[in-house]
Amino acid sequence: MQKLNLSQVLSQKLSPQQIQFIKLLQVPTAELDTRIEEELEINPALEEGRDEEKKESEDDDFDDNFDEEASFDEKDLNIDDYLNDDYGGYKMQGDGNYSPDEEDREIPISSGSSLHEQLVSQLGYLKLDERQKNIGKQLIGSIENDGYIRRDLEAILNDLAFSQNIETDLDELEEILRKIQEFDPAGIAARNLQECLLIQLERKEHPEDPAVINAIKIVNDCFEEFTKKHYTKIQKKLEIEDEALKEAVNLIIKLNPKPGGVSDGLVKTQYIIPDFILTNVEGKVDISLNSKNAPELRVSRSYSEMFDAYDKSDKKDKKLKDTVTFVKQKLDAAKWFIDAIKQRQQTLLKTMQAILDYQTEFFIEGDETKLKPMILKDIAEKIEMDISTVSRVANSKSIQTEFGIFPLKYFFSEGIATDSGEDVSNKEVKSVLNQMVDNEDKRKPLSDDKLVKLLNDKGYNIARRTVAKYREQLQIPVARLRKEL
Repeated sequence: MQKLNLSQVLSQKLSPQQIQFIKLLQVPTAELDTRIEEELEINPALEEGRDEEKKESEDDDFDDNFDEEASFDEKDLNIDDYLNDDYGGYKMQGDGNYSPDEEDREIPISSGSSLHEQLVSQLGYLKLDERQKNIGKQLIGSIENDGYIRRDLEAILNDLAFSQNIETDLDELEEILRKIQEFDPAGIAARNLQECLLIQLERKEHPEDPAVINAIKIVNDCFEEFTKKHYTKIQKKLEIEDEALKEAVNLIIKLNPKPGGVSDGLVKTQYIIPDFILTNVEGKVDISLNSKNAPELRVSRSYSEMFDAYDKSDKKDKKLKDTVTFVKQKLDAAKWFIDAIKQRQQTLLKTMQAILDYQTEFFIEGDETKLKPMILKDIAEKIEMDISTVSRVANSKSIQTEFGIFPLKYFFSEGIATDSGEDVSNKEVKSVLNQMVDNEDKRKPLSDDKLVKLLNDKGYNIARRTVAKYREQLQIPVARLRKEL
């Protein structure tokens, strides 16, 4: 099989087989079995199992039913099941244009009744006439997966008028909406976060509790100050003591900001099956491919012998020629697929071994600070392959270690200069930054300027904008929003 330089993706039009190899390289282990099963179904010349060497003395049942002088007959091979498909030596799906996004598939799993079904069921318990029920169903249909209605009510009015011929007004629509907002889960059908929190607070079991009363006042009258953690302004405006403020705030932050959650009837998940297994025996690390990445495939012996027999038979018959052309296409496609799987294995191992050699200290100790700065180009040069090849492997593969399962892209990072003149991985800097925030006084959290100074004191030459970028990547809020009472 011709080795494919993936820089061709950008420089020239690829052949169907080259496009399929790129797709095959990207397929994660969790989906490889499915991909192979698809190929086995569409190509009868491809079989599972280890390839066995032919022996002249071996008896073969096929020889009893086939001789060199016999001609092919339609009953020998059911061609109609396959000739209607699009094969050019290899079955293609779609229009042949390659897109990396095509491989980012997720596996849907049924999760019982959906949120909308539960809400429609609750709607049935209300004393509404048929017209009002249809208005309620329209409102429920406008609820998004997180539980909010973000469509303007006037737009819903128009939908009712044009699609269902139901005339209503905003007052009636809001009246039915308020009834739906009393459904479970609490906070459902809110139009914004403020309304969602108020709905939940107003349904508290003890509405006379001072903490509940203060919490409602905060959300109702001081919502902007609450979102910005301007607690002093809230205290001054509502004239409440520190302890009362703390109880009310603690009550608010325990509410559910997304009452719909993921209850949309289909929970999407991606199974994490590592592509590589790392073993560490007395400090010596080694890698191997997950066995699912190395399936045993072979070319069908009966198909091969059909084709061999054709070479010794009369080639004048047109039906015979058409049949053998079909058989040859299947044999070529089977050989190509087996070679492609083997090249996929070699490319994966070669890339992973280079990453292992580069980050040996981490794989031995599992210490994130031991990661070296490493970019795609470093590995591409080491294995003498195109950067795009390394990128496709890194973006869709993972490795199982004794410290956990890591995506390969985890090991790639830019370098940060230190006072000693060395480059360290930005992952090390992020780890130190995370520790600083974890250990800060939450009543006086560290600003970005203070974090820069502390990092510089530790020898990391880093700018404020870089600290802000790393903080955002770590999903750490600004200092003001980290403040606690």
